[in-house]
Amino acid sequence: MSVVRWGVVCMLSAMTMAAAMGQDRSHGRSVVSSQNGIVATTWVQASQAGARVLEEGGSAVDAGIAANAVLNVSEPMMNGMGGDLFAIYWDAKTGKLYGLNASGWAPQGLTISHLRAKGETTMPQFGIDAVTVPGVVDGWSKLHERWGRLPWASLFQPAIFYAENGVPVPEMIHDYWAAAATGLEANAESRRVFLPDGKVPAMGQIFRDPDLAKALRIVAEQGEAAFYRGTIAQAILKTSAEQGGTMTADDLAQYAAEWVEPVSTQYRDWTVYELPPNGDGIAALEMLNIMAQFPPAAGGPHSAAELHTRIEAMKLAYADVKRYDGDPRFGKIPVAELISKEWAAQRAKLIDPAKANCDVAPGALGKSDTTYLSVVDSEGNILSLIQSNYEAFGSGITVDGMGFVLQDRGGLFSLDPQSPNALAGRKRPFHTIIPAFMQRGDEHIGFGIMGGMNQPLAHAQFVSNVVDYGMNIQAAMEEPRFTVHPQLGCHIVIESRVGQASIDELTKMGHELEVRGAYTTRMGRGQAVLHDSAMGVNYGASDPRADGAAVPESPRGLLGKP
Repeated sequence: MSVVRWGVVCMLSAMTMAAAMGQDRSHGRSVVSSQNGIVATTWVQASQAGARVLEEGGSAVDAGIAANAVLNVSEPMMNGMGGDLFAIYWDAKTGKLYGLNASGWAPQGLTISHLRAKGETTMPQFGIDAVTVPGVVDGWSKLHERWGRLPWASLFQPAIFYAENGVPVPEMIHDYWAAAATGLEANAESRRVFLPDGKVPAMGQIFRDPDLAKALRIVAEQGEAAFYRGTIAQAILKTSAEQGGTMTADDLAQYAAEWVEPVSTQYRDWTVYELPPNGDGIAALEMLNIMAQFPPAAGGPHSAAELHTRIEAMKLAYADVKRYDGDPRFGKIPVAELISKEWAAQRAKLIDPAKANCDVAPGALGKSDTTYLSVVDSEGNILSLIQSNYEAFGSGITVDGMGFVLQDRGGLFSLDPQSPNALAGRKRPFHTIIPAFMQRGDEHIGFGIMGGMNQPLAHAQFVSNVVDYGMNIQAAMEEPRFTVHPQLGCHIVIESRVGQASIDELTKMGHELEVRGAYTTRMGRGQAVLHDSAMGVNYGASDPRADGAAVPESPRGLLGKP
């Protein structure tokens, strides 16, 4: 080989090596891509269960129900049949978006006067008087009636298997479990089920819940009727009565999840959808509208300038939601005004680009422990689903013999009779859990990020990361985030990955920052899927702040079988 030719070969080799070594990026995981369906959840095995349902010919809804049921076993403090559910479904064939509100109402006898008579001055955050009717099972049923393909009973077999045979306690779930141990001690049934051998299961320890397996089997065989009018309903009523609760058979039997029309706003050239009240998705839309009054910061998504705009927009939106949100069946909620561009322009004028405003408080905080999952099937249909007990292990009360806790979502009611969120029988409380969806042209994204009042601001940050900074959904999910602080005002929790320069600059502006680690669960745990209808390709993302993954289904015929 000539010296010249050898030199060319060396040069090309060096260029190839440089290219291979030069793929620097700020996010840790690659986005998952597939021509088939993808299930993204907070536990790998739940994602696998959903993907297997897709492989068997199930729909996005079938896979979502199966995955959610498995999460009932592996994340019992986060979600379960004793909690609530909201969902957004996008039909790829028609392009239509559907919303489902499966949040439960307060028992008829749970009223302000009832609690005042018991000496309560604020809404109980724990115990039987914080319990509202669970909506999740009726939510599953209504979704399946409309878009299910596989038999209802088959969807619960993975969850029943895990409940009977056990799951190794995931890493981050163990930490949530340990933090909630004191609350579990207060209820004998909770101690028996969730503190085996009298203590929190160790990470990796096999946790079994045979009572939950029994309850899941009852639902699988008898449908939602068993939960609201049959065997499980009787167990709920017995448990409530033993605890001095007000739940009646009619409270359960007359409950029904509600189909609702998603609300939306235009952010730059994308349309972003949330569900209407009683949830606080409108806070995300208002925050985006306020952010749209300002150009994206030249310094990037975690520059001080960009973070300052986002933080100040959040404060304004949250103040509005705190004042106006509630159950629209009990009073008019000014949704159209709150998510209008005119309202945002007016509110944006209050933002000083150089100084934090400490007098605008975000909404009342909740420590919501929640599960979010997203599914896209091979046809491009998308399910964006969120389900929660509210706080860890909900009310702390486990239904006798059924292996699941009752939520404490009623803790979000107000005892102020003038509040739009005032407690009343058969009224639904203000809700923090919100699924979301966004689209532009051929790109359609189902996404959600959990964590109480963190959710709207986390949604807005994710949307901005995609729209303003061109990130793929995995990078947008991993990007450093900020969230609300229990002390409100100028107090903000922020991840250290934003960089010291941004932290210092924000501090100079008057923000009081609690700097957390690189990936803290205080920022919530998110999932996302994207369907590109032009390319016929699906993408999935899973937040590294959780124990999960985005798992694609295997193509049929991969192993030589039809």
